[in-house]
Amino acid sequence: MAKIFRSSVINAPIDEVWARIRDFNALPDWHPAFADSYIENDEPGDKVGSIRNFNPKHGGNIRERLLALSDAKHFCTYTILESPLPLENYVATLRLTPVTDGNQTYAEWAAEFNCRIEEEDGLVKTIGDGVFQGGFDALKTAFAGAIGS
Repeated sequence: MAKIFRSSVINAPIDEVWARIRDFNALPDWHPAFADSYIENDEPGDKVGSIRNFNPKHGGNIRERLLALSDAKHFCTYTILESPLPLENYVATLRLTPVTDGNQTYAEWAAEFNCRIEEEDGLVKTIGDGVFQGGFDALKTAFAGAIGS
C-alpha cells in the first residue's frame, strides 16, 4: 500500500483556514490545480456521503466521496471513486491543528492507496507534491501577512 504525507504551517488562525477549505465543493476556490467542481445531486458541500465531481486544469475528471467531516476537529476524509490515475482504494484526510505560538495553523494531508509497484513513486510524487503541497502553497500565499499585519 502506497502512503503519502505532507505538512505545512499556514500563517493564519485555524478558523480562517478551515473556513476556506471545509466546503467539499470549494477545492477550485483555493487550489490552483483544479478548474471546476460540483456536488452531484445538488447535495450540500458538507454532507457526509456527498460526491464531488471535478476537473483538474491539466485535464481528466475525478469523482470523490466525502467520508467524514468534523468542524470540531477540523478535518475531512474522502475517497476517490473515479480518476484517470492508476490507483485503487484511495483514502485521504486533510487535517488542521492550531499552532498556539503565533496563532498559526498546522496542516497535514495524508493518503493511502493501492497501485502497481512500478506506478507508486510517480503517483506519490504527483499527488504529494502537485496536489497536497500545491494546495498548502496556495493557502500560504492566500494568507500571507495575515498574522501581525
